[in-house]
Amino acid sequence: MKVLLVEDELSLGDYIKKGLTEAGFIVEHQTTGLDGYHALMSEDFNVVVMDVMLPDVNGFELVRNYRAAGKHTPVLFLTAKDDLSDRIKGIEIGGDDYLTKPFAFAELLVRIKSLLRRANQSDYSSNLIQIADLKMDIAKRTVHRDEQSIKLTAKEFSLLQFLLERQGEVLPRSVIASQVWDINFDSDTNVIDVAIRRLRIKIDDDYETKLIHTVRGMGYRLEVVDNIHDLTYPTDSQ
Repeated sequence: MKVLLVEDELSLGDYIKKGLTEAGFIVEHQTTGLDGYHALMSEDFNVVVMDVMLPDVNGFELVRNYRAAGKHTPVLFLTAKDDLSDRIKGIEIGGDDYLTKPFAFAELLVRIKSLLRRANQSDYSSNLIQIADLKMDIAKRTVHRDEQSIKLTAKEFSLLQFLLERQGEVLPRSVIASQVWDINFDSDTNVIDVAIRRLRIKIDDDYETKLIHTVRGMGYRLEVVDNIHDLTYPTDSQ
C-alpha cells in the first residue's frame, strides 16, 4: 500500500513516515503543496494524508482541484484548525476524514486503515490478486499457495504485492528499490537480491511451478512459465 504524505513540518513528517513505514506502507513525503499536487497527478496512491496549512498552497484547494480532475483516492486532512466549520469544509470539498493536531500516531494509523477498508469495500475485487495457485488478499494481508498459508514479514508482503501487481513485467532492481524500499538503488547493495531470495524460499521452494524468475542483467519477473527454456530472455530460477 502506497501513501502520499504532504506535510511541511519536517519533524512531524519524518515521524509519520517512520511509523507508517514500520506498519508496512510505502510512503512518499512531500513538503510543499505544489510538489504534493504534482505527485498526486502523476502517481498512483492508495491513500493521501494532506496537511491543510501548507506554505505555498492551501491543502483544501489542492484536494478541490484533485477531485475536479476526477480523482477518487481517499484523503485524510491533517490540521491544527479544529473549528467545526473547517471540518465541514474539508469534507465538503472532497476530503474523506479530518484529524486535528496534535494527534496520537495510533489514531492516524487506525483512520488510514479505515479509509482503505472503505475504499476496498467499494471495489472488493481489487483486494484479491492471484497467479497460478498463489493468492494474496490485500485487505486481510494474507497469502496462500495451494491453499497453504504463507507467513510473510511486512516488507516481504509489500515486495510480493508489487511483483503481483506488475506480473509479467521485467522489474529492474532500481524500480523495486524505489517502489518497495523508497530508496535509490546502489549497485553495490544486495538488499534486493537477498529479499527476493528469502521470498522465493517461502513461495517457490516447496512447489514444482516456480513463479519468481531472474532476468540476467535486468531484474526480476513474476510469471508462470511452463518450460523455463521457452523464455525469450536469459534467465535462471535462482
